[in-house]
Amino acid sequence: MAEGVGDAVRALLAGRLVVYPTDTLLGLAARAEDAAAVDRLVAAKGRAPDRPISLAVSSLEEAEPLADLAPPARRFLRAELPGPFTVLLPPSARARRALPAAIAGGRALGLRLPDHPLARELARRTGPITATSANRHDEPPARTVAEARRALGDAVAVYLGGGAAPSGRPSTLVDLTGGAPRVVPRR
Repeated sequence: MAEGVGDAVRALLAGRLVVYPTDTLLGLAARAEDAAAVDRLVAAKGRAPDRPISLAVSSLEEAEPLADLAPPARRFLRAELPGPFTVLLPPSARARRALPAAIAGGRALGLRLPDHPLARELARRTGPITATSANRHDEPPARTVAEARRALGDAVAVYLGGGAAPSGRPSTLVDLTGGAPRVVPRR
């Protein structure tokens, strides 16, 4: 049973977890600035707490204050987003303060601007949300809400479906911390 966006927003604002569709895979959301909610997400996934978690934002305007954008990075973002990319960017001072769980080794912030209206609406209404796949760590990503529910159960408050089905492929990881954009192979 898929609840509405309003239910998902209320759950996120209350520090609870939400499964939501993106343009690539189903995502698992916590409000990124809510450290306790991010801790719940890490526990639900069964992943190491020191691994960075990528974030989804609603717009380029929301992304810009979170990163120190060099001209090549800004050009890439404007040309390719929204879309199926997770971009690694140098975090701004604001991001370092507000989003420590999202910063890889203090060096990079992973950001997504999904090409899916529900994902962007959640981020628009709550601020940046986590953009990790809706599965247990080291297990295959859930391709349906039913698979996500089997993997994550009651740890998730709202399973949000609807809209276009995800592609089933992970986002392409692009490093924008240096000069030119560089695709990073997934492990």
